[in-house]
Amino acid sequence: MTELSLIMPRSKQALLPKQKRMLVRVGGQLRLARLRRRLSAQQVAERAGIARSTLALIENGSSSSSIETLFRILSVLGLEEDFLALAKDDELGRRLEDAKLTSPRKRAPKRTKSKPVKKATDKP
Repeated sequence: MTELSLIMPRSKQALLPKQKRMLVRVGGQLRLARLRRRLSAQQVAERAGIARSTLALIENGSSSSSIETLFRILSVLGLEEDFLALAKDDELGRRLEDAKLTSPRKRAPKRTKSKPVKKATDKP
């Protein structure tokens, strides 16, 4: 790595509007789960080992947090099993895989007929 790459942060790729809406939705669902359990933001943040402001960012749909932070929050809420549901039902992947399985197979190359070798004992 060059000295310049250590100083300058990597540029962050912008999220598409649909992706941003999904993050906002997930954050809202986390907030509702927290409120249903009658836990304050401070309690969840302390138990997850994060700042309350970080929790607020996640609940508002920020994309700046790590997967580890999300997992910690889910664990505090007793929802860590939901983490395993990510990409579990991969319908598109299965359809793509099935499409490859039903495609016609390539035929094996034709065999060339070799001429029989005449033996010295064979009569013409």
